[in-house]
Amino acid sequence: MSEKFKALMITNENGDYKSKFELIGLEDLPDHPVLIDVAYSTVNYKDGLALTGKGGKVVRNFPMVGGVDLSGTVIESRSDKFSEGDRVLVNGWGLSETQWGGFSQKQRINPDYLTKVPESFSLEEVMAIGTAGYTAMLCILALEDMHITPKKGKIIVTGASGGVGSISVAILAKLGYEVSACTGRLEEEDYLKALGAKEVIDRNSFNRDARPLERGRWAGAVDSVGSKILSTIISETMEGGVVTACGNAAGIDLPTNVLPFILRGVSLLGINSNTCPSERRTQAWKRLEVDLNRKTLLGMTSVESFDRLPEIAKHIVNGKIRGRVVIDVNS
Repeated sequence: MSEKFKALMITNENGDYKSKFELIGLEDLPDHPVLIDVAYSTVNYKDGLALTGKGGKVVRNFPMVGGVDLSGTVIESRSDKFSEGDRVLVNGWGLSETQWGGFSQKQRINPDYLTKVPESFSLEEVMAIGTAGYTAMLCILALEDMHITPKKGKIIVTGASGGVGSISVAILAKLGYEVSACTGRLEEEDYLKALGAKEVIDRNSFNRDARPLERGRWAGAVDSVGSKILSTIISETMEGGVVTACGNAAGIDLPTNVLPFILRGVSLLGINSNTCPSERRTQAWKRLEVDLNRKTLLGMTSVESFDRLPEIAKHIVNGKIRGRVVIDVNS
């Protein structure tokens, strides 16, 4: 028997949904070619849903080791893509859904899911970014692909004090965009303006039944909440504007209409960070190296012990987490 190590296991026995720490061995891990000594993971909204059971069918196979993200060092490899000592990370690819994830001190991973950590980043920094920050960069790349430049007008970011929102605000501001931060936590105004937001808007002003077309205010948007808030933003988007949608914290419904799309040429772009192709992931991480200020990243990040993870999962689902939380799985 191999030496035991710690993992946070999610189980569901006849509707009795639980997440608890267990000691497991290498023989318990999936039979994938690359064995990783995990250093850090992180807590995304999706992780909170998976650990608390509030996410419906986020977890599809049981038992499941949670954790959408991980960073660490390759211990063993049966793949010619990676060698012992390589620093690697994973974002998404079904981790914590159908594949065992990063809330474990060791993990075996399909090499197709791995990305080499950019040289200038530490293992902790790439988890401070995590799926949330990588998704934010995918949204910004999508805006750029559609030629939404700073000269086109304001960009609105919803869920602005959360992970995707905080990093989106910081990067967009650094790139020269005029950013409006939409949040339900107005007490975070100073924090958001320190990230670069020009104004902070109460999300309640968007959580309403919008008219088919409202006054055009936004050249672009990064939305992580969905539902009526996304619908209102679409109705307020200017001619030729682009809205990127990457989350559903407020709900999966979208009570909108066709007029913004056919009368203003508004584009609604869905951002799928989970199974995004490797080439696009690499592009996003290269841009994060350049466009995300490390001091800003440090200021929005806290590092917590493995034992605090269940508590933090509850907080993120209840909208009580600001910025990013890194989990040191060995503390």
